[in-house]
Amino acid sequence: MTNQDQQEAIAELQEFIALGSNVREVRKALAVKLIYQGYRYEEIQTILDVSVGSITAWKQGYESNGIKGLRLNHKGRKSYLSNEQKVEVLSWLQTKNCWELGELEYKLAFDYDVIYESKQSYYDLFDAAGISWKKTTKLNPKSDPEAVAEKKKKSKYYWLATEKK
Repeated sequence: MTNQDQQEAIAELQEFIALGSNVREVRKALAVKLIYQGYRYEEIQTILDVSVGSITAWKQGYESNGIKGLRLNHKGRKSYLSNEQKVEVLSWLQTKNCWELGELEYKLAFDYDVIYESKQSYYDLFDAAGISWKKTTKLNPKSDPEAVAEKKKKSKYYWLATEKK
């Protein structure tokens, strides 16, 4: 790369950094800019707290694709429900003041063929609808009634023993 090309690249990278749309993208651009300014990889590693392998990959991405090579490729995960379906579900949820989680799970599974991996997705729908919700389990599934009864007996014994003193 000629000195003129390096100066143009530095100017392009500086303009991208100044826009500062995404911190991670800015860090990538800064690393590449520092390379063109003559910094060693180890110095950049210390300054930006990134690996030498990342710096190398970012430089190669920039040299092959320009600024597009520094952009994040992660697009996020598509929602299981379309926007229209989500609106339908939220209006359905608002027909009652309180729901059980199982009711929502059932509705989504049978009406929309949607089963979320995480319960949090269902809770987010409740929150978006602005309503309260109850977990489907009313009791602690790990509770042992016999152990609780035994502990109550011991506690009562200790309580009576301290009361007599």
